[in-house]
Amino acid sequence: MADVAQHAGGYLGNRRLKDALLQHKALSRKGFSERVFGLLFSGLVYPQIWEDADVDMQAMELGPDHSIVTIGSGGCNMLAYLSRAPKAIDVVDLNPHHIALNRLKLAAFRHLPTHRDVVRLFGIDAVKSNSSIYDMFISANLDPVTRAYWARRRMNGRRRIEVLDGNIYRTGLLGRFIGAGHLLARLHGVNLTEFAKARSLREQRQFFDTEIAPLFDKPLIRFITGRKSSLFGLGIPPQQYDELARDADGNSIAPVLRQRLEKLACHFPLRDNHFAWQAFARRYPRQHEGTLPTYLRPENYLTIRDNVERVTVHHASFTELLKSKPAASVDRYVLLDAQDWMTDAQLNDLWAEIDRTAAPGARVIFRTAAKESVIEGRVGSHLLRRWTYLADRSNELNLRDRSAIYGGFHIYELRV
Repeated sequence: MADVAQHAGGYLGNRRLKDALLQHKALSRKGFSERVFGLLFSGLVYPQIWEDADVDMQAMELGPDHSIVTIGSGGCNMLAYLSRAPKAIDVVDLNPHHIALNRLKLAAFRHLPTHRDVVRLFGIDAVKSNSSIYDMFISANLDPVTRAYWARRRMNGRRRIEVLDGNIYRTGLLGRFIGAGHLLARLHGVNLTEFAKARSLREQRQFFDTEIAPLFDKPLIRFITGRKSSLFGLGIPPQQYDELARDADGNSIAPVLRQRLEKLACHFPLRDNHFAWQAFARRYPRQHEGTLPTYLRPENYLTIRDNVERVTVHHASFTELLKSKPAASVDRYVLLDAQDWMTDAQLNDLWAEIDRTAAPGARVIFRTAAKESVIEGRVGSHLLRRWTYLADRSNELNLRDRSAIYGGFHIYELRV
């Protein structure tokens, strides 16, 4: 019996050691993935935002008396909100590249002579004179930090601002990720830019079913999408990948990506979906092809231009900014998908400040990689007891979200 006990103890000890080593290895892989993502995310990630600002404004029921705090990202959403002439917008972002892009866009609206000049800068690719237009009208009106950012030389010796002479939407982490997707499709004999020739929802569906959908059954694509690093180019960190994987079967999230891409390609007329144009044509539609994003449409130009002074851009975190705000002073909060990245402690710190600063009737909107709201069961009930989840409205607007890459859209409202 002693020998048996000794062998059993030795077996259990070895088993514990093996389990500990496996756990350490898993944690090491997770830490490595997070470090790689952090390195990639330190540069420009989103040359355009990948959330539907029109859906945001419907969810917020945005009005002229509202004060908004939003994450900046590519800045398209902040400018779209300005088309409703809200009282004030505070834009926060920890990425200095996004800060510089947001400030550049605001200055362009304020100082370029016409709407056509703004569209030429941000809505049309391959305009060789854009950097000269910047030098003439915008540069001197920027703060010194932002001016120095756009004057800095890249590895090719050209100034950063000269990216607008080509196609800024092919740059940044997201732009390069989309380019890699196009290359991968071409390796399998599919030219995704052909999708832009579709003239009806029927033709869009036909292209998706015959050309795009079969790609997700290819062994190489299933292998690639089975790795967390495969989605770093979408700005999706390891923990957000895990949220996506909850909706997937097996070791690959290829079925989830196929479903999201189907929504992007087939659920909205191509004419009216600038996200699909960026995904498939890698540019915005021209005048005869479709509509531009809300912030670039001519009917919104004057309202946006006349209200740019209502925007303040902060190089800070959401929670950090809210801590500087008085109680009951914010009407609308736009969190994008940032909560998918947060720990429980960070979520509770954030919601403590949201609850403190929220004005009567305030609304919080955000997106999640998975379908479910990420705060349920993680944010303390004492912080959420005054908030109502508008489930039906959230589901309705999620279906309307043309960006299509998120699993859930969520609205919380402070009970009066």
